[in-house]
Amino acid sequence: MIPFSPPRIDEKVLEEVNAALMSGWITTGPRTKLFEKKITAYCGCKTTVAVSSWTMGMEVFLRWWGIGPGDEVIIPVYTYCASANVVLHTGAKAVMVDISKDDFNIALEKIEVAITPKTKVIMPVDVSGFPCDYEEIKALALKYKNLFKPNNDNQAKLGRILIAADAAHSFGAIYRNKRSGSWADMTCFSFHAVKNLTTAEGGAVCFNLPDNYDHEEIYKEFVTTTLHGQSKDALAKTKKGAWKYDVISPGYKCNMTDLQAAIGLVELKRYAENLKRRKEIFDTYDKAFSATDWAILPPHETSLKTSSYHLYLIRIKNISEAQRDEIIQEIFNQDVSVNVHFQPLPLLTAYRNIGYKIEHYPEAFKKYQNEISLPVYYNLNDKQVGTVIQAIKYAVEKTIKK
Repeated sequence: MIPFSPPRIDEKVLEEVNAALMSGWITTGPRTKLFEKKITAYCGCKTTVAVSSWTMGMEVFLRWWGIGPGDEVIIPVYTYCASANVVLHTGAKAVMVDISKDDFNIALEKIEVAITPKTKVIMPVDVSGFPCDYEEIKALALKYKNLFKPNNDNQAKLGRILIAADAAHSFGAIYRNKRSGSWADMTCFSFHAVKNLTTAEGGAVCFNLPDNYDHEEIYKEFVTTTLHGQSKDALAKTKKGAWKYDVISPGYKCNMTDLQAAIGLVELKRYAENLKRRKEIFDTYDKAFSATDWAILPPHETSLKTSSYHLYLIRIKNISEAQRDEIIQEIFNQDVSVNVHFQPLPLLTAYRNIGYKIEHYPEAFKKYQNEISLPVYYNLNDKQVGTVIQAIKYAVEKTIKK
C-alpha cells in the first residue's frame, strides 16, 4: 500500500531526538527556544511562540485577544473542524462563509457580507497550502473599521478586525514575495505528523501586529499564558536561587517540548529540499492529468502566490458524491491511499445540530463532492508517483464509463 502522508523520519531525526533525550532536558528548553527563533527568521514575522498544537495555539490566542460570548469570528466553511471548534470553545459565534469559485479558499465577497459590529476576527484558511487573498482581506477590515467595536485595550489599539491566519497547511508558501507567517496580524501553524514540517504534534503562533505593539512583551505574556500563567518556566527555574515563581493568571498548558523541537529543527534545516520534491510531484501530477478530459487541476502557483505544495486536490468533472466515493474505493483496491479535504463543516453532526446548513454553501459542496486528495511527500518516489497516476486514471475511467 502506498501511504497517504507518512512523516520523514530518518537517521538525522533519530540523532537529534536522541541528543535531546541524552541532554537531560526533554520539556520546553533550549531547543524549543532555538526553534522559535528560527521560525521567526524563516517566516519574517516579529516573534514566535511554539505550542503543543495548532488547536491550542489558536484557541489560547483567541482568548488572549479577548474573544468570548457575543463576539463573531468569520471562518470558511471548507476547513477542518479545528477552525470552528476553537471559536466555539471561547463562547463566540463561528460565522461560516462559502469559498471562492477560483480555488478552495474563503470568498472575499462572502466575508464582506458577513461583517457586523460583532465581528472581531477573520480567520482565512490556506487550504492545501495555497495562500488566501490577504491584502484584500485586510482592505475589508480597514473598510469596515468604523463598524468595529473593541472589547479591550489590545483590540482598541488595532482599531479594526484582526486577521488571524489559519496556516496549518501553508508553512513555506509565498504571497507577494513574503512567506506565510508574515501576511496576517497573527498566524498559526500546525506541525502535526502529516504536515510538510512535523514535530509529531505541535504548532507555532507567529505574531506580526503593527509596530505600536511591543512584540517582546507579547512573547513573554503568551509564553506565560501557555504555561498555566506561571511567571517562570522550568528552564528559568534551574538558575541558582530562582525556584520561586508566581501565577499571573489562570492560563493553559500547551507548551512545546524539546523532543518535539528537535524534530522540527531537522525538518526546518532541510525544508527547501522538502518543498522542491513536493513541487516535482505536483508538476508530475499536473502533466499527467492535464492530458485527460475529466480532471480539474488545483491552483498552486500564480504571479502573486506560490503554494507550500501540501495537498494535491484533484477534482473530477461531472460526477456525484457517490461516484467520487466509488472512485476512491477503487483506488484503494489498487493499494494506493487517498483522502478528501474537506467535508464542509455543516455536513458534520456537531455543526448540523447547532443550525449550520450545507444548502447555504453551494460552492463548498460543489467542490467537496468531486474532490480527491492525492499522496504528496518527500519519500514518494517517481515509480510510486506513476503508480498513483495509473490508479487514479483507471478508477476514474472505470467509474465514469459505467
